[in-house]
Parts: sequence; C-alpha cells; structure tokens
Amino acid sequence: MRLIDHLDKGASLGADAPCLVCDGEVRTYGEVRELGDRIAAALVADGVEPGDRVAVLSANDPTAFTCVFGISRAGAVWCPVNPRNEAAENRELLDLFECSVLIFQASFAPLVDAIRHDLPGLRTLVCLDGDPGWALGWETFLSRGQGPVDRACPDDVAMIVGTGGTTGRPKGVVLTGTNIETMTAITLMSYPWPAAGGRPTYLALAPLTHAAGVLCFPVLCRGGSVVVMRSPDVGGFLDHVEQHRVTHTFLPPTLIYMVLDHPSLDGRDLSSLQCFWYGAAPMSVARLEEALTRIGPVMAQLFGQTEAPMMISTMPPEDHFGTDGRPARDRLSSAGRPSPLVTVAVMDDGGRLLGPGERGEIVVRGSLVMRGYHRNPEATAEASAHGWHHTGDIGYLDDDGFLFIVDRAKDMVITGGFNVYSSEVEQALMAHPAVADCAVVGLPDDKWGERVTAVLQLRPGATLDDAELTSFVKARIGSVKTPKQIEIWPDLPRSKIGKVLKAEIKKQFVTPRRTSS
Repeated sequence: MRLIDHLDKGASLGADAPCLVCDGEVRTYGEVRELGDRIAAALVADGVEPGDRVAVLSANDPTAFTCVFGISRAGAVWCPVNPRNEAAENRELLDLFECSVLIFQASFAPLVDAIRHDLPGLRTLVCLDGDPGWALGWETFLSRGQGPVDRACPDDVAMIVGTGGTTGRPKGVVLTGTNIETMTAITLMSYPWPAAGGRPTYLALAPLTHAAGVLCFPVLCRGGSVVVMRSPDVGGFLDHVEQHRVTHTFLPPTLIYMVLDHPSLDGRDLSSLQCFWYGAAPMSVARLEEALTRIGPVMAQLFGQTEAPMMISTMPPEDHFGTDGRPARDRLSSAGRPSPLVTVAVMDDGGRLLGPGERGEIVVRGSLVMRGYHRNPEATAEASAHGWHHTGDIGYLDDDGFLFIVDRAKDMVITGGFNVYSSEVEQALMAHPAVADCAVVGLPDDKWGERVTAVLQLRPGATLDDAELTSFVKARIGSVKTPKQIEIWPDLPRSKIGKVLKAEIKKQFVTPRRTSS
C-alpha cells in the first residue's frame, strides 16, 4: 500500500468530505487529491523517476503535507526534513538521502540558501509560498505538469527519515509502504474509533514531519479530517478540540504536562475525545493519573521508534484501568502490550531470549520493522543481529504480557557497582508536586564511578528544598538510586519533538550549581 492509497481510500468514502482543515480553510478529499495529482505531474515533468528522493522542508502546513501524496503518486520517496534542525544537519541529511528536489516554505529560504551550493545533486528547488529569486515559484512549478501520472516506487520504499544526530552522524531509516500499512492496520485494530460510518477528526499540533504525520494515514483510511495547527500553542490546542469536536490527537508528554497546567483546562469541553495518544518519551505516572481524571479516560499510549514506526506496543484507554474502574497503577508505567502484528521479545547480550521479568534489550520482528539504514549496511547489520531488530531500550515483559521499558541502554547509570535506571529515578522525581519535568544522568565521580544527577524544571511558582526532595525520593526507591546531585534549570534542552536531550545536559555541566548529600 502506497502513501497515496491512504488518501485514495478516504476519497472513495466521499470526495466532498473535509480532509485537511487549517486556519478556517477546509480542503475536501477531492481537492487534496487533485492538488496531489498536479504535484505528481509536475515532479515527473521535472525529471523525477520512480525511486528518486524528494524532500519537504516546512512547518505544519496543509499544502506541504499534500506534497507527500504527490511524491507518492509520482513513485518517488518522501524525505521529511525537520525545520528545527540546524542548517548543517539538514545539509547532511539531504546529502545522505541523495535528494534531487527540495520543496520548502519561504520562511526557511535563508536556511536553504545557506546549504544549496553544497548539494550539487539537488537540481530543483521549489518555494511553496514566495519567490527568493533562486527557486521555482509554486505556480510555475505546478504549471509544468502534463497529464495524470500514477507510478509505484521500486522495492516499495515510501519514506527515508533521519534519526537525528544526537548520538553521532544521523542515519536514514528506509521505511516501505508495507511498514506504513502495518502501522496503519495496528492503529485501526488497537484503538477506539467512531462507529461504522463515523468519521474521525484528528488534531495535528505536533510536527507533521514526525509522529503527527504518520498518524494521519489511519485517519485518512477512515475518511476522517485532519485539523492542522501551524504552530504549537496549548490554549489554541484546547480551542481546536472544542471547536472541531476532535476525536483523536497526539502529543508528547512534555506538551501534555503543559495542557494539564493550563489554567482553562478544567472549564473545557473535551467530551468529543475518544483517543488521546501519548508517546515519544516516558510519561510520569503521577501526571498520567492526573490526565485520566482531568482530560478523561481517553489516554492511549503508543511505543515505537523511527525504525519500527509508532506501534511496537499499544495501550488503549481501557487498559489504563483495572476491573474496579480505577487507574491501574501497576500498568501505568508500562508501554502496553506488544501489538497484534509485531513479535516482541527481550534479549541478553549474547542473543538469548529471556523469560518474563528478566531484563534485557527489547527486540522486535515483523513487517513493521524498517528495510534498513540508507547507504549504511554496517549499522543495518548491527541493528538486526540475531535476526531481530534491536531497539536499544532495556526492559522486560511481565506475566500478563505488558512491556515495561526500564531505560535506554546508553542512559543507564552505574554507581558504586549498582545499575541505576534513569527512568525509575525520573518517575520518583516526577511524583513530587513541585517538579514539572526532569532528567537523570550519570556524571563522572571519583568515589562512585558515576553519580546519579538530577536536573529539574519546576512548575510555575514552585520552590523546592533539596533535603525534602531527597527524603521524598529515598522513601520511594532507596538511597542508592537517590540523586547525589540536584540541579534546577529554567528549562531542559529538548529535541524537535520535545524529548529531553540528555547528551546536551551532560555537555552543559561545567560546575555544579547545587549538590545534596
């Protein structure tokens, strides 16, 4: 199934139904498909062949997202480029992807101008909404198209997605149409949707270049509408949920915390919500319980990664509650159960599969898993050792089949000979009412080898006593895991999708601000 087939399926359920909604403008399925077909024809006229890579650099925008369907119709490969990347990182990604065409918004023209001369393979530049003087204007580009086209990409390749450069050089994850079709099927199987004939309404606040974008595909298969927010705004998010009667949405935990802290939340009508996905980073159990009460019994977890998009494991709203109807605290720290079309196991360093309760690396098999890393056979072989995809996450499966992610392998702290999993310490810290967000890292220590170090962001107006926090954490997880060093920062460094960047935190430590014993 190609990416364009998701749009075509939605259009078959009613071409006049709303498809993309933004800033009061409604584009029907028929209109989106027509524009996508014009984009495909223009790409073919430009010389794009099946399998060629076409990049899109844009903030959330309905026309930019429509380009995805034109690229697919032309048989080309969509390469989403994150607008929050630095120029050097985007240059490296475009070079790695071997892109021949770049479609971009005018607001990013300075970034494109800074890198275009270093990309000789980038033969065509198209500006969506302006004329910087060295790129094709949008209407000029579209006017080149001649007649309808409908081609398939060789080898079923649909996307190449950059992993980001936080752990070294970025890698290009090759995702096929089958990967996305599997993700779509799991999503439709695992979460609540409107009754037969009902159309979902999905609100996209998070970047369409990441999770918010691929979650559009199952919505389109149901003939639903995608409401696009151009920029993140929590008050605007709540306005949109009410105004558009949103049924589905996705936010990373950091933005959900901001929703919970918004002064107008409790007065909002969120009754239309059926499924509020959270993922991309661990969520505080304490704040998840708060969300289940204040947002509603609609929270739905997903766990995946770029290499196995979104749906390695799923946790629909009903799994958040026990038989007594109360939040099931023992499950809320889990990542749900392995998805129906995915095989999940836990493996030790020697390739031996472990039993329930035993901790090791989470490994995955199935049609959700990527084709490999673009032009990087060594990394592909390493990630697929022993015939399984290696996620890099440490975790275990319990007796009921729930998957618990303990930590990223690289984030484990070894202090005084003990393994301390940073996520466990973070959960204890986040249970404190003054803590808005946090990160735990290991820093070199002459006595302990590494000392457990916590960097905190406090809630607005909150204050915190180190000794009180230390006692609070120690009572929950013991003295070995309790941070030896506590720092309070006004904000934490984050990735483009809101993940806290622990590598960046380590870089910023020069002299400690505060230390607790």
